[in-house]
Amino acid sequence: MAAPGAGAPTRLVQYVVVRSDLVHKLSWPLGAVITQACHAATAAIHLHYGDPDTQRYLEELDSMHKVVLGVSAPDEAALSGLSDALTQAGVSHKLWIEQPENIPTCLALKPYPKETVQPLMKKFKLFK
Repeated sequence: MAAPGAGAPTRLVQYVVVRSDLVHKLSWPLGAVITQACHAATAAIHLHYGDPDTQRYLEELDSMHKVVLGVSAPDEAALSGLSDALTQAGVSHKLWIEQPENIPTCLALKPYPKETVQPLMKKFKLFK
């Protein structure tokens, strides 16, 4: 959060990280991949519904900010590695594992002030 007297509150963002190989190598339909991201984002909000940042994010319904990033090769390992790194850093998130295939497809962070988590996300590029 912003320091006292610093003016406007810090912008909240929800990061979603998607395996790009699902589209580019495994030929999943784009709609199916978007669905995975939606599942992960919704699950992260649900799991952290009582969190003050999540509540503020939801109160600002018409100005929600999400950033969708892609993870590149080796995709499944990179996604699982990111999940482990976020857990070690104390960053709340949901790793979405598609069932019944048991395939990790994406992850979503709960809403955070951008400057809190952006350094952990800077190595990933926007999903294409």
